[in-house]
Amino acid sequence: MVVPEGFVVPPWYLLVPVLVILGGVIALLWALEPPVTDRTVIAFAPWMMFGSSLHVLYKLDAFPADIAPLFSAPMVYAVTAVIAGLAWVIAIFLHVGGLQPTIVRFVGISGTAFFTVFAMFAIFQSIELGTFEPFWPVVSVIVAGIVTALAWLVLSLWFTDVAATTGMTGALVVFGHTLDGVTTAVGYDILGASENVPLSLLILETGGSLPTAEHIGSGWLFVLVKVGLAMVILGLFREYVADRPRQARTLLALVAAVGLGPAVHNALLFTVG
Repeated sequence: MVVPEGFVVPPWYLLVPVLVILGGVIALLWALEPPVTDRTVIAFAPWMMFGSSLHVLYKLDAFPADIAPLFSAPMVYAVTAVIAGLAWVIAIFLHVGGLQPTIVRFVGISGTAFFTVFAMFAIFQSIELGTFEPFWPVVSVIVAGIVTALAWLVLSLWFTDVAATTGMTGALVVFGHTLDGVTTAVGYDILGASENVPLSLLILETGGSLPTAEHIGSGWLFVLVKVGLAMVILGLFREYVADRPRQARTLLALVAAVGLGPAVHNALLFTVG
């Protein structure tokens, strides 16, 4: 298996329009050349989480059958990118027109609003069904926060230039991938969830084959790999961020999304049962 289980390709009449619109949004943003700073990347964090809420609702069969494939994996990433990109374009024009003090403020607020509405819809639905179980997701977020703080402390003390150069963008990358690792470990070891990504499953199975598995489970190795990989990526990006911050932070935002998106998806899915 070379792609994750559950990989869905929507019908062409859904796929083509989304890809065309996405290409148009990217082209427009390329022409506008908005600044990309630490604050920009942080402002897009809620949009990464919004995409996760859409996919959770897809798994809960909350969308009409005709459009449901738009929110399957990996199509949901393209749909989220279109909506977030349009919000960015609107924010740019509002800022230029003097209606918003900054671009990132509108991006962050709108992303938070979208995520909150769709996540709460999923939560309310689970409460009605009696499947609302927030304990382990909350524990996962707390543990991920602690592990991220320790990892960032190590990075700041031993690789100060990397932490200083990547800044809040780097911290988001570490947190996103740490939370992904922790939620995956909790799901696999405690909640009995399956893992659909072949490489992730291989790491989890490797952790399960070690003598430590009967004492601390299989997922600790996956957490370690995710945290280590995030820190290595930041080290590789240090010079790129220093030389070409706009391009580098854009790529690091995508790296953060690859971690934070699945992480929030896991946490929300475990919450709603």
